[in-house]
Amino acid sequence: MGVTTINNEFNCPIPAARIFKAAILDAHNLLPKILPDKIKSIQIHGDGGAGSIKQIYLAEDGPFDFIQHRIDEIDEQNFKCKFTLIEGVVIGEKIEKVVDTVQFVACADGGSICKATSEFYTIGDYTMGEDEIQMGKDMAIGTFKMVEGYLLQNPDAYA
Repeated sequence: MGVTTINNEFNCPIPAARIFKAAILDAHNLLPKILPDKIKSIQIHGDGGAGSIKQIYLAEDGPFDFIQHRIDEIDEQNFKCKFTLIEGVVIGEKIEKVVDTVQFVACADGGSICKATSEFYTIGDYTMGEDEIQMGKDMAIGTFKMVEGYLLQNPDAYA
């Protein structure tokens, strides 16, 4: 088994507390609203804290109806979360799990920096290709940019 790590970091004009609340704490409500072509709904099994499972029902006619994330850590004081993709999409013969860590760090200008790390735990001697790595980066950044866009267009939301 190997591990491929993807690091992303980008600036965001939204304060850390606000984007954390929207993108992480209330994702189950917000993401189906702003990404209806991708996500039908999100159900939380548990209290929403560590150990809970988020089941994300996908809208597209793809090979998967849903994916599941296990919430490993939620740190509301430091705007950080860690979760593990345990079922769906890339999980299967080549990848055992994907562990994602996301933290929003406050900036002096009132915005934030999003620091995201994805660890792909591969099975056997499988090695991820550059295309797969780039797709992982694009998906992570794209979702947060959609939330950012929503918050910029709706300045009273999650204020």
